[in-house]
Order: sequence, then C-alpha cells, then structure tokens
Amino acid sequence: MHEYPITEHIIKMAEKRCREEHAHAVRRIDLVCGDYSGFVPESIHMYFDIIAEGTLCDGAEIEIRRVKPKLRCPACGTMFARRPMSFACPECGTDGEPTEIGKEFYIESIEVE
Repeated sequence: MHEYPITEHIIKMAEKRCREEHAHAVRRIDLVCGDYSGFVPESIHMYFDIIAEGTLCDGAEIEIRRVKPKLRCPACGTMFARRPMSFACPECGTDGEPTEIGKEFYIESIEVE
C-alpha cells in the first residue's frame, strides 16, 4: 500500500517539471525500480492511472524499468545475479555479498509537451 503515496509524489514532481518548462501536459514518465527497492511496479501502474486523473499527468504513459539485484564476489570481484538456493560466485564459488544494485528507485526522465 506504500505505492500510493510514492505515486502521488511522482505525479507532483512531474507536474512541477511541467510548470517549470511552461508545458501544458506530462506525456511520459520513466522510472527505474530495483526488485529490492520495496516497491511493486504493477501497483504503481495501477495507482498512477487513478491518481493522475484530472492532473497534468492525466493520460501520461508511465514506464518502469526493473533492475535485478546483483551480488559481488569478495574474492574475485565478479558481479552476478543470485541463482536459486545459492550465493556462490559463478567464477570462483565464493559466496557473494549484497550490493546496492537492485535497490534503486528514481525518476529517470519526464517528457512534457
């Protein structure tokens, strides 16, 4: 349910950008959402259509690029996606450590007209 307030915030930021550029509408918003960000892209899509109604974002397209989490091997430095039931590096077998990759959540771009 925390996708509702973040979606409201995204719309407010897009409207602000629209006003700053003296545009009359937001056409597209591109988001980046890591799988470990804590946000569910499908919920953001659903709330966006509801909340955007009657705003400068009404009718805008929202695209969400998902980022898969990566582990980093402390022995050889390889970055890799975790396989089911394993943290082992595919190069050397050492258990990988968590990274910030996959925790991203930000607006990549806002297109206005």
